Amino acid sequence: MAKSKGDITDIKLAPPGKKRILFADRDMPVLSLIRDRFEAKKPLKGIRIGACMHVTSETANLMRTLKAGGAEVALCASNPLSTQDETAASLVADFGVPVFARRGENVETFYKHLNAVLDNSPNITMDDGADLVNLLHGKRQKEAAGVLASMEETTTGVIRLRAMHAHNELKFPVIAVNDATTKHLFDNRYGTGQSTLDGVVRATDILLAGKKVVVCGYGWCGRGVASRARGGGAQVTVTEIDPLKALEAVMDGFDVKPMSEAAGYGELFVTVTGNKHVLRAEHFKKMKHGAIVCNSGHFDVEIDIPALEKMSSKVNKQIRVNVDEYIVGKKSIYLLADGRLVNLAAATGHPASVMDMSFATQALCAEWAVKNGKKFKIEVHDVPKAIEDEVAALKLKSMGVKIDKLTPDQVKYLASYSEGT
Repeated sequence: MAKSKGDITDIKLAPPGKKRILFADRDMPVLSLIRDRFEAKKPLKGIRIGACMHVTSETANLMRTLKAGGAEVALCASNPLSTQDETAASLVADFGVPVFARRGENVETFYKHLNAVLDNSPNITMDDGADLVNLLHGKRQKEAAGVLASMEETTTGVIRLRAMHAHNELKFPVIAVNDATTKHLFDNRYGTGQSTLDGVVRATDILLAGKKVVVCGYGWCGRGVASRARGGGAQVTVTEIDPLKALEAVMDGFDVKPMSEAAGYGELFVTVTGNKHVLRAEHFKKMKHGAIVCNSGHFDVEIDIPALEKMSSKVNKQIRVNVDEYIVGKKSIYLLADGRLVNLAAATGHPASVMDMSFATQALCAEWAVKNGKKFKIEVHDVPKAIEDEVAALKLKSMGVKIDKLTPDQVKYLASYSEGT
């Protein structure tokens, strides 16, 4: 069992936290169905799972599902500003899940919590940014030998892990849950698209209609942000380094410009690239008075905040909740949520109905890892198509949507090559 009940802000916050968790659960029917099966079959019995994820009501329902399957679970936060303290309290008080997370925790506490989860010697890890995996390849290599597999939830983490594998440094198999079609097509595009703009509007109360919005990156998250911003009436420009993605943005009807040009006219900048210093000093110098900058990529390095601080004569902290004003010459530049994930720091993250698919995939991949972990090669594995199909089929069923099936004649035709025109 876990060695402690965790480290949370206030156990008295549990009652509203439980309401949030159960309310989210009503919009997570696929995960609920999997939890019912796990409760009956106990496919994770005797397995210790260490999770480093955003501590939200949706994540809480994943933890409930894993525990229903017989796993011993411990959870810490993958981001200091994404923790919902009420949810953390309820997980401890109502569901018996040790949680190591406090909203706004400092870097020292953040790493203390990561290590606390690894103190339970997990057989499976679930990461949102590869922080647990990094520790298991560094200061906690002793625990790495007992890991069957790890699951990675975000693009940034998968990039890290593929780099580790390419350099022959990966010590155990990893399942790229982020790359599952039911994850990146829906979670990244629809979830990030909606929740990012939700965070921006909550923090600033701006009107999107008519606003000049610059979306940095046109991956699945960038596609979502750009389309939702346009849907709100914004004039959207996309910046890219990949010619194919840039071409796609053009064909989708967006203005595509280099940041050196877009910086001069943009009014709201959103970074979603997974890379560092996408917005930097040369861009801040060109920005208009009143420009708003925010990040919806996993780590707080996409905006070069140290450079912005260095060139500012004054910084007015928290002029609104999650809004800091940087005075650069005679103009103000507004940074949201300390450059961290604006959709989680200033809002509540993805809607539960989207996370239903991502976390259903996580749960089924955990079951798959238990069954096959000892056979896995040490590399980054794709989610099996059978799991993808099961999640998609269950989601359609929950939505009351029916689809066609191939006839025997069609199956035969697709398997043959003799029939021509």
